[in-house]
Amino acid sequence: MAVPQNKITKSRRNMRRAHDALVADNPNECPNCGELKRPHHICPSCGHYADREVIAQADEIDLDDDAA
Repeated sequence: MAVPQNKITKSRRNMRRAHDALVADNPNECPNCGELKRPHHICPSCGHYADREVIAQADEIDLDDDAA
């Protein structure tokens, strides 16, 4: 069984964990609507990606009463 030969001090242990901190997101502005979005992702508010509409929003869809 692996047992440490010497005690790892708090300082050395914490120095090893110095790179484990969480990093905040880097939001970009949507070129279509101006809302903040994640880089390289579809804008959740307008459904655009790279100046094209990828997902049609629910308020833009017009269903006939016969089809529903």
